[in-house]
Amino acid sequence: MAEAPPDPDLKAGKPKRRIGCLGVTLIALGLAILLPVGSVLTHAVVPPLTTLLMVERGFAGDPADYRWRGLNDISPRLVEAVIASEDARFCSHDGFDFEAIDEAMKANERAKRRGSGKVRGASTLSQQTAKNVFLWPGRGWVRKGLEAGYTVLIETFWSKRRIVEVYLNVAEWAPGVYGAEAAAQHWFGKSARDLSAREAARLAAVLPSPRRYNASSPGPYVRGRARRVQAAMGTVRNDGLASCVLD
Repeated sequence: MAEAPPDPDLKAGKPKRRIGCLGVTLIALGLAILLPVGSVLTHAVVPPLTTLLMVERGFAGDPADYRWRGLNDISPRLVEAVIASEDARFCSHDGFDFEAIDEAMKANERAKRRGSGKVRGASTLSQQTAKNVFLWPGRGWVRKGLEAGYTVLIETFWSKRRIVEVYLNVAEWAPGVYGAEAAAQHWFGKSARDLSAREAARLAAVLPSPRRYNASSPGPYVRGRARRVQAAMGTVRNDGLASCVLD
């Protein structure tokens, strides 16, 4: 019986298995980089079809009312309201507001000493958009790390205007209600482009707990918060704090 020809790789002492593992590792690493970048680049021009939060809420029995509208079809008052209430330094930071983070850490330390369980956050609009579009709800370290990575990507590849446009369209404003258009119709029976300053301030006021608060018939907390937001909107407008979004 004729002997099989020797394997040239073995004869040369080449580590076939090691090269195979290295190849798989490189492919996995490449996908880990390319998939997020590709997703971010896609959504720089294409509206998200859905989000993980919408899917989760849907399985829980809340079908999504999600109506995409371009920023030109959303009242500039709502842009001013969310910047005033959520991220006043949006136009001047690169995704992370380190001053706000420092202030939140000090406030949370004071609250801890007083025995208060209230925790103050410092997420920017960029971070919230990254979380809402690409990730799942939660507060774990893995998700926070991914959120930071996606924040860097959208700040790199998207304009500030695009970040706000996507944020306003995927944020939850009531149970199962996503985006400014659905919110305006749900709470005020009108288009998002026709929102008044008062209505925009009320929508921004319910953002921290959209499943708890009512924007059309608000209680004392939302009324008070909306008044403060509306007053801050004047500062946003007068000081050009929304200039990177509004022409």
